[in-house]
Amino acid sequence: MRQLPAFRTLRDFIDWCAAQNQLAAISEPVSVRHRMTAVHRAALERGGPVLRFETPVLADGRVSGIPVVTNLFGTTDRVAAGLGVSAESLPDLGEFLAALRAPTPPEGMRDALSRWPMLRAALATRPKMVSHPAVQEVVEEGGAIDLGGLPVQTHWPGDAGPLITWPVVLTRPYGTEADSVSRYNAGVYRVQVIGRDRLIMRWLAHRGGAAHHRGWARAGEPMPVAIVLGAAPGLLLSAALPLPETVSELGFSGVLGGARPRLTPARTVPLLVPADAEMVIEGWVSPAETAPEGPFGDHTGYYNAAEPFPVMQVSAVTRRADALYLSTYTGRPPDEPAIIGEVFNKLALPTIRAQIPEIRDLWLPPAACSYRMAVVSIDKRYPGQARRVMMALWGMLPQFSYTKAIIVVDDDLDPSNWDDISWALATRMDPSRDVMILNDTPMDYLDFASPQPGLAGKMGIDATNKIGPETTRDWGTVMRMTPEDEAAALDIIARHLPEGMP
Repeated sequence: MRQLPAFRTLRDFIDWCAAQNQLAAISEPVSVRHRMTAVHRAALERGGPVLRFETPVLADGRVSGIPVVTNLFGTTDRVAAGLGVSAESLPDLGEFLAALRAPTPPEGMRDALSRWPMLRAALATRPKMVSHPAVQEVVEEGGAIDLGGLPVQTHWPGDAGPLITWPVVLTRPYGTEADSVSRYNAGVYRVQVIGRDRLIMRWLAHRGGAAHHRGWARAGEPMPVAIVLGAAPGLLLSAALPLPETVSELGFSGVLGGARPRLTPARTVPLLVPADAEMVIEGWVSPAETAPEGPFGDHTGYYNAAEPFPVMQVSAVTRRADALYLSTYTGRPPDEPAIIGEVFNKLALPTIRAQIPEIRDLWLPPAACSYRMAVVSIDKRYPGQARRVMMALWGMLPQFSYTKAIIVVDDDLDPSNWDDISWALATRMDPSRDVMILNDTPMDYLDFASPQPGLAGKMGIDATNKIGPETTRDWGTVMRMTPEDEAAALDIIARHLPEGMP
């Protein structure tokens, strides 16, 4: 299925982007405090290339010797490339992810492996151990650690301070060994720098890192953590994908990257880390100590409030001798998480169809913070079907529990076309009959529009044609030209348009 060369490292992917004319080097000094975010956002909004800031200026005026890379996944084509495929092949990769989730009967395993060679790779991926890793060419421990020397951005004027935004945070459950890689969790969390060797780990309660931390905290022990900065694209995207719990993100990163993951023992914590990453921050998260994290600009387009999260004591920083620092920002869409979400939406569709077969298409509008609103088209066959689909979606995947509004339309419409949606709402929906309101349901606690933190209502809108007992009136018939007339019209227009017009 893979169509692109193997991207073993972040550098491999950046070199590929450069060969595609998708890399811009910025040599002039740019401050990591606010200005770099402004440049990044301007490039992203224009569908621009990967940016490499050669001369980052730290908050205290010093020039960092570590270049900053941003906008890595600023287009859907680059996200697809990071997954190893073209944008056109995303549905095939989505079918493969659906196959990972679907239980395969024993007699069907041979057929499944023949149809999905990547399934064999996913099940058989084993890491390769490396004794002299590039990521440990420079090792700083004890008094040599100075996180203030890294070009960590302060993104927005109201931010509390420097924020690491593209870390892959590696943790393992209490009671496991360092070589239990299949038990590792790799997650992308927000990490605030609060001192020369201290960080705040912001992981929400339902995330894997937080679950692991609760186990270590119950035992009264600090938890070993490795924060990978500048990971290969396969690991970056594996850590963000909603993979089945039985699939290791580290192992799956090898499938996406086209090569076995290369790992090495960390220097000061009992964990294995990617040998070819740009940097790794090692340390221990306290079982009890917290500090106020935030406020920071969030994906909602607002600043979230400061809240207590666990503190990490850094024990080592390892890096390549010529390390790069990978960064991004979060804010009101568009941002990189929203663009990645567009791609993940396409990948999730086969999994969703496997559970709710009548769904034909689904769109999560990026402007609605990617998951707060969903528009679904269905093959409607019976009364009440739209409401059944709404309820099934809300209960199917964890991320849909935070979707506050679902609009259901018929499959003659494009759910990603606002004109189609507006027409369906105006002609196929009656507010007194077709709007369903649920109270006191789970919600992202960062949504301050909710009456209570973490608890809010949901709205479902049935904008489908009404059938059977759903209406007592004769339903209208949609006006359409015959296919023959439409084809003839296009031919006539094409021959008579002024030259140069589309």
